This record gives sequence, C-alpha cells and structure tokens, in this order.
Amino acid sequence: MILLKKTALLIFLACFIITACKNSKNTTTNNTEVYTGTASVSQGPATVLTQNIFECDRGREAPIGVSTATDGSKWTVPAEVNFADDSFPIASDLFNPCTKVEYASADEALLALDGTDIIEVDSDGEIVTAYVFADNYFEMYINGIPVGKDNVPFTQFNSNIVRFKVNTPFTIAMKLVDWEENSGLGSEANRGQAFHPGDGGMVAVFKNAKGETIASTDANWKAQTFYTAPIRDLSCASEEGTLRLTKTCSTEDSNDGTLYYALHWKTPTNWQSADFNDSEWPNANEFSNNTIGVDNKPSYTNFTDIFDDNEVDAQFIWSTNVILDNEVIVRYTVN
Repeated sequence: MILLKKTALLIFLACFIITACKNSKNTTTNNTEVYTGTASVSQGPATVLTQNIFECDRGREAPIGVSTATDGSKWTVPAEVNFADDSFPIASDLFNPCTKVEYASADEALLALDGTDIIEVDSDGEIVTAYVFADNYFEMYINGIPVGKDNVPFTQFNSNIVRFKVNTPFTIAMKLVDWEENSGLGSEANRGQAFHPGDGGMVAVFKNAKGETIASTDANWKAQTFYTAPIRDLSCASEEGTLRLTKTCSTEDSNDGTLYYALHWKTPTNWQSADFNDSEWPNANEFSNNTIGVDNKPSYTNFTDIFDDNEVDAQFIWSTNVILDNEVIVRYTVN
C-alpha cells in the first residue's frame, strides 16, 4: 500500500511539471513562436547610443538606440534619421517653444523669411510653401530631394514652414517618427506610468505662389509602417497584404514594460524618389484633432486658418495604429 501511494505521488508530480512547462510557453517572455508576420522581432530595451540628440527647456530626452532582433538583425530606433546631418535642410519655424520663435500667424512667419530657406528642386519651378505640424518628427523630400527636417525631434511641440521651387507634378515623401524615451520600447513616462505608448500624427498643407492650396494631408496619401512598439503579446499582430495591423494589441500604460516586444521592417532604399512604386502600400488613416490632442497646443491652434481651412480642411494622418506605430513613411503626388 505504501509503495502504491509513493508511485501515485510520483506520477502526480511528473504530470504537474509537464503541464506547467506546457503552459509556460504562452508567457510574455517566450512567445516569439506565435508571430508569423514579416517583421524582425526584438524584445526588451535597445542599447542606447546617444542619450539625447537635442536639448530643449521642458523637453523630453530624445535617445537613439540599437535593437537586436531574434534573427540577429540590428535596428536603429526609433528610426534612422538625418537630424545630425548638416547637409539636410532644417525647416523654418512656424511656432517653436524650444527656439522661442513663436509666431501668431502664418503671414507673420512668412514675412520673417528672407528667401535663403527656399530649396531648389527645379530651377524654373514655382515656389511652394508647406505648413507642417508633426508629432513628433518629420523629414520631407520632394522628388527625392531633401527640402526640410523638423528642428525638434521630440518635445516641446512645434510646427514648421518648408519652402521649395518645383514644377508640377511632384511627389512628396516624408519619414515620420513618434519618438520614445524608453529606447526600443516605443514608450515614455507619462500619466504616472513608466511605459506610456504615446501617439503620433502629422498634418500638412501645401500652397502655391498665389496662396492656393494644392495639397493637404488626407486618406488619399499612402502610409506604411516600419517600426511598431510596444507589443505585449505577439499574437495580436497580423498582416493582410501590405497592411501591418496591431488593432487588437494593448495600448494600456504600464510600470513594467522591459520585456515587451517591437516589430521592425526594412525601409526600401528609394522610398523618397518620385518613381518609387507605392501602389501596393495602404492608404493613410485620418485622425481627428481631438484624437491627436492639439486643441491646447499653440503650435497648432495659432494656425487653424491654415490647417482647418473651411474649404480645404487638412486631416491628421498616420498608418493603421497612431499609438503603436512609431516610424511611418507617407507619400503623395501633386498633379
């Protein structure tokens, strides 16, 4: 009888251990096998290369880091940018608390420019003026030529003017970055939580020399995602054709996000050029002013006559997930 009881106990313990091992496969730290998409997957914080690429009073630190994916590939996070490249033109200020250049109107900002800011794409082209509010950072190309980059990578929130000479038709291509404090984890300290996944969003209006709007951001633009984080459970991410979807993924704040995942896709080498084929890319998604949260930001509200024009109301655009998608490329051709 004693021998039978010992045997039964050993069988029970063995079954318990096997069951526990099976159940442990679905934990946050060991579920890379559930992801079947095309991205490279990294987990945990990036290795920080630069703690802060820009100093601003009351601004957040803007780090640059490198994440190593499970397939061995390395990824610059939140994105490879030209912020430190002096040859890439800097956009002019529309409203910027960091530089203390804060115009009350677009007309006032234009009068302050002396013409040296105009980038020549076509020598015989028309001057086009772009007004941009980006949360957080943008780099703009026209027909593959750099014409302006945001002069504040993270915060405080600012807006910009970019001017260039070009013939029609021309193609606008922009890299957009929602920056991160927690490098490689797509998050920042906010609302009392250490890991808050902040949102992105960009709105732009393009006017010709007569002051007529020739383009503005809306769902007709193309938008593709290249870096998504934080991801708690990889099974929530999916793909439908070229759509990279995370609509069922959690966007809740947390105080323990060091084991969260990130998804990385390689950007095409010629995404800036006019002849790049973006026909298979998804269209941009539109977001309301309230969703982006700009009603208390003078870098936007001072210029609602531009961004919220009664006849041509520009829309905030992003990819499919304005909270989790942190590097997005958008494109549009003006005919």
